[in-house]
Order: sequence, then C-alpha cells, then structure tokens
Amino acid sequence: MSKYPNTLGRIEAVWNILGGEDGVDRLLRGEITIAEPDRRFEEKDGVIYITVTSDGKTGAEWVAHFEKKGIRLTKYAKSFLLSDDFKPTKGVTYRIAILKGMLFSDSDRVTKKIRAEADRRNLGKPNAEVGCLIRDNFSDDEIEAMGLIWIVAMHEPIEDSDGSPGLLGASRGVDGRWLHAYGGHPGSGWFREHGFAFVVSQVNA
Repeated sequence: MSKYPNTLGRIEAVWNILGGEDGVDRLLRGEITIAEPDRRFEEKDGVIYITVTSDGKTGAEWVAHFEKKGIRLTKYAKSFLLSDDFKPTKGVTYRIAILKGMLFSDSDRVTKKIRAEADRRNLGKPNAEVGCLIRDNFSDDEIEAMGLIWIVAMHEPIEDSDGSPGLLGASRGVDGRWLHAYGGHPGSGWFREHGFAFVVSQVNA
C-alpha cells in the first residue's frame, strides 16, 4: 500500500521532491530530468536475473560475517551453514534466475511444481551458498524493488538441527535483514511474494 493515501498526497510529495514551483517549472522546460536509479537486477516476464560471485567463505565464516554486519540468522539457518553438507566454492560466478511467486497459482506454488517449472526452463539447482550471496549482496530495499519479500535458493535441501530438510533464503522485514531457513519438502507451500532462485549458468573465474 502506498504511504500517500490519495492523489493530492502524491502530487504534494512530487512537488516537494522537485523543490516547489521552481523545480516543477524547470522539469517542464526540460532543464532537469528524472531517471530511475541504477538497478543491479533485470526482470523479464516475471523472472528476475542477477549475478553473484562466490568468495570461498565457509559456513562458519558466513555466520561470523553476517553477525558482524548485523544480518540476523535463524537457528535453522545457522545449523545449515555449520552442516557438513554446506560446500562453499571460490571464484564461481553464478547467473541466477529468480522465478517470482506470481508465476504460479496458489495451488501450484509448492516446491515440487516450482522445481518442475525450473526444469522446463532448463534452470539448475544452485549451490546453497547462493542464499548467502544474495543476502550479502542485495539490500532489503532492492528485494522490495523486485516486488518480493523472500528470495529462496532452491538448492539441494540440507537437514536442519531437527532433521528436517530446508532451504536458505534472504528475507526482509520491519525488524531488519534476515537469512532464514525454509521448508524443503516437495509439498512445502509458498506465497506470491516469494522468489525462487535457480542457476542459469556458472563460470569459474
């Protein structure tokens, strides 16, 4: 929902951003222009494309890195990072396709059907570190600009400390930046505002 409740509120906000009457006149005369800020992602037909590069951090190093940056980790996310199944790489550049939840009906927005759609598009499973790389490289504002609340890396599921399979993902919220662990069961359901990260290609540096 917009923070400006009506049309007059929007007009007033634009007026103030431009600096009042003089700024509006300069805009109308073509003396100033309005441009969108540079974006580090592109979107086409409900799919967002980004690029991230691994730097060799182990799971324990990711935990320390995120805690130093003030990025919060759930108990299960931390257990994934400290698992022997977390296998980092170094110098691998991943081209990532994020399928937006809006591409799926509510009944089809489950893990097994999302993976089937990725297979149909010839997309691959990412390394689990991709969840960390997305969280580290993209702010909550950027995730919001993508139209998403969560971005889930659709890697091979890792068992959490309770023995349940899960997936790492970046989430934004009013209480700060998070690295979460999400359900990795084939029947796990998701919301429209979720995005699902798969690999288009990867290149070793």
